[in-house]
Parts: sequence; structure tokens; C-alpha cells
Amino acid sequence: MIPPKQNAEFVAAMEDVLDVYKRPYNDEIPLICMDEQPVQLVAEVREPLPACPGYPRRYDHHYTRAGTANIFMFTEPLAGWRSVRVTRRRTAIDWAWQMRKLLENDYPDVRKIILVCDNLNTHKIASFYKAYQPALARSLAERIEIHHTPKHGSWLNIAECELSVMTRHCLRNRTGSIESLKHKTDVWQQKRNAIEDRVNWQFTSQDARTKLRRLYPQTQVA
Repeated sequence: MIPPKQNAEFVAAMEDVLDVYKRPYNDEIPLICMDEQPVQLVAEVREPLPACPGYPRRYDHHYTRAGTANIFMFTEPLAGWRSVRVTRRRTAIDWAWQMRKLLENDYPDVRKIILVCDNLNTHKIASFYKAYQPALARSLAERIEIHHTPKHGSWLNIAECELSVMTRHCLRNRTGSIESLKHKTDVWQQKRNAIEDRVNWQFTSQDARTKLRRLYPQTQVA
């Protein structure tokens, strides 16, 4: 969804993210995109019949709800790496835990990461202070440079593209438990990382000023 009319706040955040995507690859300050996706867990009432010659996979239309889960997606688009983490919830503390894991386990040796994420109220430095003592919270915050996508501009987040691919590849069928969800996403993550599938982002601020010019305020002065 894109705002239908002039919106300075939108274009300011959009151009900020697009300029981040133009930066050259730097393994000492990697660019990471993150996003979240809720998942409805749905269990089968009867065991599906597997596909066989002449027949597709067949399953009963009846199902039972098995709760919900959340998926955190982290991806480094210029390196062809992604990490999928399945959690029960998506609170500020959950986000802080996942960010600490990213910094300390996945990128322990880098000075800083550039993080692109949407403007959800949990995706803030304040979340570290909800989860950790002030000294640890500050040390984590100092290693992150956050760039938020604009409201109604989540399509600018490359992690959303990865979530779309993951959903098509491994979540088309019903998933009845959080353990099954973790297994499916782990297998998908390993296969996709093995081929180091990268993202070649082409849309720039100059493109936006032409193709999305209706979003730019018309009251600027030279």
C-alpha cells in the first residue's frame, strides 16, 4: 500500500532506505533487513493422502486450530544469507532477544550493523532497555544503525521479499505445531543459504522522484 497523495514523511523515510540500499558491500558494517510474520497453526483432523500417479495430494477440508506463532526473518541481501527464527510471541522483549542473538551469535566480530526494518513500535532501541540491564542495552544499541521504512512502505523492506519466498516454498500446506514450523523453516533456510541467493535491488531515489512523484509535496522552493 502506498499513500495516495503528497506525503513528505513517507518520501523522506523512503529515500533514506533507498540510499542505504545503494551503499557498497562492506563486510565490516553489513546491511541486514528484518521483518516479522504471524502464522496461524492449523492441524489436520485426518491424515492427508499422499500424491500418487493420476492424483494430487488429497486432504480433508476439516481442520483444527492449533494456536499461533511468529516468524522473525533476518537477511543480508548482498551476501545471500538469511536466518529464520520461530517464536511464540512478537513482543518488544522477543525482538530484543532476537537482535542480541543476531549481534552476538551471527555477527560477533563486526563493529556495527545497518538494520532496515518497519516502524513497528517494538522495533526500537527502547526494547533493549525493556529486556536488559542498562549497560548491556547500551552496548547493543551502539552496534546498530536503524533505518525504518515508512508507514505503508513495508514493500521497501527486502526481508518482506524473503518472507514471501519462504511462504510460497514451505508454508503452502497446513502446519499443525510450532515444532513442525521450525523444521520446515530450518530446512528452507539451509537450502536457500547453500545457494547464496542474493537480491539485486534496482529501485533508487531518482526512480522514485519520477515514478512516485505524486507523493512528493509540490511546495518546495529552489
